[in-house]
Amino acid sequence: MNRNELISKANEALSSEFEVEISSIVPDANIKETLDLDSLGLVDMVALIEGLFGVKIQAQEVNAITTFENMYDFLYSRLNG
Repeated sequence: MNRNELISKANEALSSEFEVEISSIVPDANIKETLDLDSLGLVDMVALIEGLFGVKIQAQEVNAITTFENMYDFLYSRLNG
């Protein structure tokens, strides 16, 4: 999967699941703020991404993923390792 496909797939799933406009999901935006996530919402987001891409995200990795760009970079490196 190339980076643009990954970004499109992630953004569409997050937009649908968390009921936000896809246009508000931009690379430098804060994930928690954009998706209005509390701690339970964050767990839901991680589960969605793990299921969608078949990756496992450790707790310490979640803490380092603060923007959508961080998430794209993480996923791209995991999928194309």
